Amino acid sequence: MIEVPDDLHPDCVPIAWLLGRWEGAGLGDYPTIESFRFGQEIEFTYVPHKPFLSYVSRSWILDEDGNLTRPAARETGYWRPQPDHQVEVLLTHPTGFVEIYLGQIEPARVELATRGVLKTETAKDYRSGHRLYGLVDGSLMYVYEMSAMGQELQPHLSAELKRVTGGSQAAD
Repeated sequence: MIEVPDDLHPDCVPIAWLLGRWEGAGLGDYPTIESFRFGQEIEFTYVPHKPFLSYVSRSWILDEDGNLTRPAARETGYWRPQPDHQVEVLLTHPTGFVEIYLGQIEPARVELATRGVLKTETAKDYRSGHRLYGLVDGSLMYVYEMSAMGQELQPHLSAELKRVTGGSQAAD
C-alpha cells in the first residue's frame, strides 16, 4: 500500500491507493472493431491541499510479440472525491468528447458510471461508459464497458497495470 502524503487533501485519502504511475497491458474488443492488445501507462498525481487527483492515461497498440506499434487512446482528467464515499470523475479525450462519471469508492475499489457525455460535431458516436478499478495483489486492474457506434453497453477494455512509481505531486 502507498504511504499517504502529508499534504494530500483529506478528501483524497480514500483514493490515495491510486497515486503513482502504473504500466501494463490489456485487451480490447468491440463488435465494430477487431480485437487488439494494448500497452498502457496511467498516472495519478495530486496538487498539495487540493481536493482532487489529476489523471493521465496513454496507450499504444501492441503486436503479437508485445512491441509497441502505434499510439492508441489518450485521456486526461480529474478525480474529485465527494461525501458519502462518492467520486466525480471528469475525462477529456482528443477524439472529441468529454465524460462526466459518478462513482462509488470502496476500500481499494472504485466503480464509475457516466452521468453525461458531450461531443464535438466530428466525434464518433459514444453514448456512455462504465468503469471498475481495483487494487488486486498490488496491481491496478480495470474493466471498461461502453455504449458506442449504435451498440448497447458492453465490455470494451480490460487491463492489469503495475505501479512503477509512488504518489507524486502534479506538475504545475
